[in-house]
Amino acid sequence: MKYGYFDDAAREYVITTPKTPLPWINYLGNKEFFSLISNTCGGYTFYKDAKLLRLTRYRYNNVPYDNNGKYFYIKDVTDAANTVVWNPGWQPVKTKLDSYECRHGLGYSKFTSSKNDVEAKLLTFVPMNDNCEISKLTITNNKNTAAKLSLFSYVEWCLWNADDDMKNFQRNLSTGEVEVVDGGSVIFHKTEYRERRNHYAIYGVNTKVDGFDTSRDAFLGAYNGPDSPDVVAEGKATNSVASGWSPIASQQINLELAPGESKTFIFTLGYIENPEDDKWEAPSVVNKKPAFKMLDSYKTEEAVDKALKELCDYWDNLLGIYHISSKNEKVDRMVNIWNQYQCMVTFNMSRSASYYESGIGRGMGFRDSCQDLLGFVHLIPDRARQRIIDIASTQFQDGSAYHQYQPLTKKGNSDIGSGFNDDPLWLIAGTSAYVRETGDLSILKEIVPFDNDMSVAKTLMEHLKCSLNFTITHKGPHGLPLIGRADWNDCLNLNCFSEHPGESFQTFGPSEGPVAESVFIAGMFVKYGEEYAQLAELLGDDAEAKRARDEVKKVYDAVLDAGWDGEWFVRAYDAYSNKVGSKECEEGQIYIEPQGFCVLAGIGVKEGLAAKALKSVEERLDTKYGVMILQPAYTKYHLELGEVSSYPPGYKENAGIFCHNNPWVSIAETVLGHGNRAFEIYKKTCPAYIEDISDVHCTEPYVYSQMVAGRDAKFFGQGKNSWLTGTAAWTFVNISQYILGVYPTHNGLSINPCVPEDFGDFTITRKYRDAIYTIDVKTNGSQSGVKKLTVNGKEIEGTVIPYEAGIKEYKVEVIM
Repeated sequence: MKYGYFDDAAREYVITTPKTPLPWINYLGNKEFFSLISNTCGGYTFYKDAKLLRLTRYRYNNVPYDNNGKYFYIKDVTDAANTVVWNPGWQPVKTKLDSYECRHGLGYSKFTSSKNDVEAKLLTFVPMNDNCEISKLTITNNKNTAAKLSLFSYVEWCLWNADDDMKNFQRNLSTGEVEVVDGGSVIFHKTEYRERRNHYAIYGVNTKVDGFDTSRDAFLGAYNGPDSPDVVAEGKATNSVASGWSPIASQQINLELAPGESKTFIFTLGYIENPEDDKWEAPSVVNKKPAFKMLDSYKTEEAVDKALKELCDYWDNLLGIYHISSKNEKVDRMVNIWNQYQCMVTFNMSRSASYYESGIGRGMGFRDSCQDLLGFVHLIPDRARQRIIDIASTQFQDGSAYHQYQPLTKKGNSDIGSGFNDDPLWLIAGTSAYVRETGDLSILKEIVPFDNDMSVAKTLMEHLKCSLNFTITHKGPHGLPLIGRADWNDCLNLNCFSEHPGESFQTFGPSEGPVAESVFIAGMFVKYGEEYAQLAELLGDDAEAKRARDEVKKVYDAVLDAGWDGEWFVRAYDAYSNKVGSKECEEGQIYIEPQGFCVLAGIGVKEGLAAKALKSVEERLDTKYGVMILQPAYTKYHLELGEVSSYPPGYKENAGIFCHNNPWVSIAETVLGHGNRAFEIYKKTCPAYIEDISDVHCTEPYVYSQMVAGRDAKFFGQGKNSWLTGTAAWTFVNISQYILGVYPTHNGLSINPCVPEDFGDFTITRKYRDAIYTIDVKTNGSQSGVKKLTVNGKEIEGTVIPYEAGIKEYKVEVIM
């Protein structure tokens, strides 16, 4: 069952009913100012950091779903005996609408709805170069008679620190402070401004208003929710001025429309920081000049339309960097639009702010952000470069790192701490991807602090060396890397240990007591150790490259010796040196991670083991909705495994379908030249291919989810944790670099597709460094293998097109 459809020409997903299985959201903003908006106008706004600079409130785990946002109430009093109140996005009043449509586009959302022959069109977006959200609302009277209406806006302010805002009531219920200007057409949110924090928020409309409210209790009524505000019911604002308690911003606009007449109103929600050298008259005095300058910038429809065009042009340029034209409509849709769009959002947000992550508990992830780079670096390399520096700056001198950092301060999050032993290697992965994409070796010579302390700063290449050395110096009894607190699988906590069954467990660090090992990290080390060696060679350090490859060989051999279980790769060894993910185990006999990552790293390919491992995946882990993370599911709690078995069977790490690591298996299949199987795996989690089961899948049909419930779950196939997931980057890497086969190397683009037999011919346009490549591929029904490669009319050997500075266009013909 579907709840909408793709409009590829407009690059929009069109939602045709507000009653989607879950709220289906969009992200507004590309730089520092962001909003989340749902298909019923729920959501919230923040500047840079969803925890520390939250502008508007949102209530998570709410009943009913998604019941706080930025709302417009339309009260139709044309017929005094039959007044009706409704919202363009249906919520929160939930009046049955005569028509409804939500279009989520790239950085904007549009709503068109109607009730009793009154139509509302709402456009909401964040402009490219301003810290504000624009909402353009057009109301049209389609009645045969004049329409008499009242419009009420509504925004609830958050008292900046979202964590403190929801807990520290003894203080916060006395700090709410606002200022009303121009009769209420502009409302200033000043809370905490008197502490010289030098920032405030505004909510303004480009017209005179007939009333306003800034007190939530006055607007809603002390015991009402947003679905039944007192002010809207009475039809008259109270002109309340909040002092303490909960501040809001609401304006009332009364209007009469002749038959066929329309009126447009522009609402601006903005964030302002005063210049550092501002001279203040008093700590609580707001400098209003920047606010009015911002409001004046968007007071006309022409200005708003121009800003929207700038946003659309921005995406036109970005999405032109990698573009495919094929007979496969769904592949084109995902590659050209939605997959790259999601990569941008995950780069901006990491895992911090969604409808599943509150923006409070998590900041930017070390591992997460490094992986996000893989799918983003081709879009805006300069931002990727800065992100690498920011991430590396949270690393410790021994190579380990804070697992997360706050985007506002760029300081490591001590609440989460470190100990995830895969983290260091992801820094090599992200840096390698950047250098391969850009050819910019200067980043490796950039001086970067450890733990943000410039007194112990070294070059980025030295940071990467610390990453490599951390794994080299943290191995267990089988010669495999220590897992530490966890590796990629945060719930596989194998250093949970008890001397006697039934006793409480202790958690051992990487140098204490019994230690657990990770075959997955071993696979990472083999892949990224080689990529580190290539970087060393580029810097002329052949000795370091040889040292790295010697260490890679040791781990490679250790995997073959201790990490092979006969038909698949072992997942790990626990703190007792017992195998995890082995046929010797009663439950959890096979895990997806080492099968995918070891094979994509090349382990076991020449020995004939890789094909066996992938066959085991197909036979034991595959389902119609994707590849499960492990089997059989854990049916009882295993203390020695940590959190992984705390989930019910089929959910999350306990045999759920992690969309994030399905691409690893698909990539592994391309390593073996299996185009049919690689694409089969790709399709099972690809939104465009599963749109028809939206009633089962539940999450947005235009973006990837982190997890889909596995075969053992009650709700098999149900998605969770959409948008912010490494699935986005890894899937784009899989489809663009391995299946379609356009892979950036240090020396040039490699063209080596691995597609299904019936994929057909295709053309890719790819910007690489300062040149445009037009790549025409004739597949000839082949799954893999390049028979002939012609570049600008000349046939070349191999699959890598040598990069030559100065050549701006490459015409490439590939015959498989």
